[in-house]
Amino acid sequence: MDSLLLPSFHIASPITTGASSWKNRKCAKNYYASYSITKASSYRIKKFQNEYPMMRIQQHNYRGIEFGSTCEEFARAYVVNAASGQSFESEPQAHSPKTIWGSLKHTLNAFYRFSRPHTIIGTALSIISVSLLAVEKLTDISPAFFIGVLEAVTAALFMNIYIVGLNQLSDVEIDKINKPYLPLASGEYSFGTGLIIVVSFSILSFWLGWIVGSWPLFWALFISFVLGTAYSIDLPLLRWKRFAVLAATCILAVRAVIVQLAFFLHVQTYVYKRPAIFSRSLIFATAFMGFFSVVIALFKDIPDIEGDKIFGIRSFSVRLGQKRVFWICVSLLEMTYGVALLVGVTSSCLWSKMITGMGHALLASVLWFHAKSVDLKSKSAITSFYMFIWKLFYAEYFLIPLVR
Repeated sequence: MDSLLLPSFHIASPITTGASSWKNRKCAKNYYASYSITKASSYRIKKFQNEYPMMRIQQHNYRGIEFGSTCEEFARAYVVNAASGQSFESEPQAHSPKTIWGSLKHTLNAFYRFSRPHTIIGTALSIISVSLLAVEKLTDISPAFFIGVLEAVTAALFMNIYIVGLNQLSDVEIDKINKPYLPLASGEYSFGTGLIIVVSFSILSFWLGWIVGSWPLFWALFISFVLGTAYSIDLPLLRWKRFAVLAATCILAVRAVIVQLAFFLHVQTYVYKRPAIFSRSLIFATAFMGFFSVVIALFKDIPDIEGDKIFGIRSFSVRLGQKRVFWICVSLLEMTYGVALLVGVTSSCLWSKMITGMGHALLASVLWFHAKSVDLKSKSAITSFYMFIWKLFYAEYFLIPLVR
């Protein structure tokens, strides 16, 4: 896998002649005399000078040592290595625990960005929240429940990584403009590395869904796979993200319908062995997340308008403008919170009425207050607000199990 993406260390040694080489040797000689180094060290330095009159060390993510710029820098580099008795050709620090730990952190950080953590969190929270809707009494919170939820979350997260990874493989050139910090766009991952990760996680997802033996879970994975592939992959009649309505439909189907219904039925029918039912709280969760998914589908393209224009992605933001789509999204969310407030108020359960009513009123107020302060001319401000919408998305999944 392309050496597991660990940071590489390169040493280049172009041989130069003439005045530049003579100047470097002279600078080094004066510096050695002033520091009174040992005879053995001097011999090693002279030998190194003759073989490598000009040398540059480059190291990713660290500040390199450049020779030929100043007399002092040039000579000090030789003195340090001569005094330690080690050649520049070897790099013992590359195997030190500190460097290995730094390489591991870099690798994990790259995978963290590749997996798009805000979608990972959203997927995990949504499955746990919807699973709790099937709980009717305290005794339902059993080891079987936790195992069933864990199986569902793990398989879904594997599929989530497949979907977001495939999207990055299909959008490398666009992401170089819109999201240059992603591993494929930045060059940290090669295309082959990304492809291996994507294929591996799709296989793991289906394998786990198959051995679990839950048909609601398996069909949730399969439909997500089909829609996620159609959304991103650049093949005839596919790459639905180019069309605003189809793109929104894909996200709506997965986030609002598949997640709510399939994972609820996974717990209801597979874990608890009960007949399939559609409760008031499940219908509310599906409808609410339907509107929320539309908002996410619309809003995610607002910060990416520059790259989408260049590559012909006809999103609503490109067609209608960033400001108009921004306020459409905010208005849709406010309307959704208003309906949720009414649902909470009409609940026959007093504690559910108070918590869900006050909770949705609070979230609606925070949304409006935050929206008015966003600078729509700043891409970073819009992106930050998009992440704020995801936080509202997370918060809703804490309230959904309380709707009774």
